[in-house]
Amino acid sequence: MQLPKHVMIKEVGPRDGLQNEKTHITTVDKVQLVNLLSQTGLSYIEVTSFVHPKWIPQLADAVEVLRAIKRNKDITYAALVPNMRGLERALQAEVDEVSIFMSASESHNQSNINKTIEETFPILEEVVIGAKAAKKKVRGYISTVIGCPYEGYIHPDKVLRVTDKLLEMGVAEISLGDTIGVGVPTQVEYLLEELLKRYVPEKFAMHFHDTRGTALANIMKSLEMGITKFDSALGGLGGCPYAKGASGNVATEDLLYLFDEMGIETGIDRQKVLEAALYIEEKLGKAVASKQMAIVRNERSANQL
Repeated sequence: MQLPKHVMIKEVGPRDGLQNEKTHITTVDKVQLVNLLSQTGLSYIEVTSFVHPKWIPQLADAVEVLRAIKRNKDITYAALVPNMRGLERALQAEVDEVSIFMSASESHNQSNINKTIEETFPILEEVVIGAKAAKKKVRGYISTVIGCPYEGYIHPDKVLRVTDKLLEMGVAEISLGDTIGVGVPTQVEYLLEELLKRYVPEKFAMHFHDTRGTALANIMKSLEMGITKFDSALGGLGGCPYAKGASGNVATEDLLYLFDEMGIETGIDRQKVLEAALYIEEKLGKAVASKQMAIVRNERSANQL
């Protein structure tokens, strides 16, 4: 098996992880979470979202959080931006990188953004132009790249259509999201085979939710296909408000265990990530989903006996 010597993990827990949580996390606690993550060796943290608070109330304090965190010059602090109003607020908060988003599925795009795919392109292009004028790098998320809660299986042609358009706009990188966690390695291989006929692997990151327990298997297949960038969320937090049944992202600490034991370098301290996961677990008042955190809890219980 040909494996890379180094991979990059992009932490999306403070945004994608918290956006669907019902328990309100205070601004102070969100800032502390990001500060803890900043001490782990991560080089990329997606901090928050500038989607209207009506739709994502958990992240209504986006400006306050971005302004209050202790920044590390070696870390990119990113945020999700839906439109020009969101971009204005993100730039005021001194975001380092802008993330835009849409779906490969027409139905999911309508549910998530309330617009058709064609109607979404010009809105996002305006954001890309504005962000680049402000000398900010732009990342593009494509949701439902393998399956949609409304349409079922999504053919790679639909993903390629959106990929082409976003890269034409000047997006630097595409994060391919299995939003509802239905993908299996054969589907990942088929999708990447089609995309890599046209683009180099460096253009892509993979974003797997672990609804059916296949995220790590899909990451292994992605590694074999030459992908070296992966999104994850500490504690396995996450879910999509517009994708019924979607569970959390692959857990950062579970992903780190896989890479660490395989001798693939990440530059990230797994123990410090676990400490951050423990912190947010306590704030949420419930057990997080990661396997590594379950081991920590079991060990603690055994020590108390």
